[in-house]
Amino acid sequence: MFQFIHAADFHLDSAFGALTARQAAARRRESRETAFRLANYVNGHGIGLVLLAGDLFDSGSAFRETGEQLAQALGQMQAKVFIAPGNHDWIGPGSPWLTVNWPENVQIFRENAMTAVDLPEWNLTIHGAAFTGPEQAAGLLTGFAAPEDGRVHIGLLHGEIDPAEARYDPIRREEIAASGLHYLALGHIHKRAEPVTLGKTLCAWPGCPEGRGFDELGEKGFYEGTVEDSGRVSLSFVPFARRRYEILEVDVTGRDPRAAVEAALPADTAQHLYRIVLTGETGEGGLDTGALETALADRFYALELRDRTRMAEDIWARAEEDSLRGLFLRELRAKWNAAQTEAERETVTQAARFGLAALDHRDLG
Repeated sequence: MFQFIHAADFHLDSAFGALTARQAAARRRESRETAFRLANYVNGHGIGLVLLAGDLFDSGSAFRETGEQLAQALGQMQAKVFIAPGNHDWIGPGSPWLTVNWPENVQIFRENAMTAVDLPEWNLTIHGAAFTGPEQAAGLLTGFAAPEDGRVHIGLLHGEIDPAEARYDPIRREEIAASGLHYLALGHIHKRAEPVTLGKTLCAWPGCPEGRGFDELGEKGFYEGTVEDSGRVSLSFVPFARRRYEILEVDVTGRDPRAAVEAALPADTAQHLYRIVLTGETGEGGLDTGALETALADRFYALELRDRTRMAEDIWARAEEDSLRGLFLRELRAKWNAAQTEAERETVTQAARFGLAALDHRDLG
């Protein structure tokens, strides 16, 4: 029996473009530290095998310093490390997989076809392949079958199962079921997938170890697995992200907006990145999101506010007035009713707020 880790999609040197320049630089530094933190986990938990399923770099021409730091971190692992490059960190001219001096415990699959490495001490064979371009239309598992030789067989690939279009190593379910693999370690999908068994093969995506935007929410990490002598594989997910991206909706109807947000917050927000979507009804003046963001900023690593509130119904009721104000509200209410999307309704709401402020000689900001 032995233990392993399955991780993928570090995307080192990502831009983090939605953050300030200072925060983006800090997040890139933290991302490069992920592999060192992982090395400490590997060594502290007696892990013997590390499977990294591609897109460790955000591009095929990553900064050399980043490649050297990753090599240093992987070299600190008291484990055998296997890597299958993906569509972002594909092997080609200038690739860090070819230009960096990788430590002896690291095995990088460099062929655009399944190749095998035997580990006799575990009665194990690792099979893997690499992207050699930014796309891989032909399935790397197509036609593959592990030999029936009494050994444990693990596959390591970057790819998608039954995708709508064949761009990133399309893998068919029937190919997995016929592969003869005990475990197929996959990368490419950034959201963790629950392990699934196809035929006798267990397969999974661990997702990315750190979110990079509000399309990568919640806990991120890797899978830790155990392989029994029989070949049976069991997995458990290990949360590992230093910071999380979270989206929180808060209804501010009839409430002080700051108090409503603070009441809805969990206790541990200071290290994380939040998008707070404000909903419900507000008065004619709406919300001062700038002031609210300033008041709340120290509760988060980064904060983004979205105003999705609507004007209270009693304000629209004044559309029946026989006045310029009533005429203005009737016309906008008709546009609201005709709106096809939430974005169109938000535009109408903003127009109403600014129009009413102008009629009342108020400064809406």
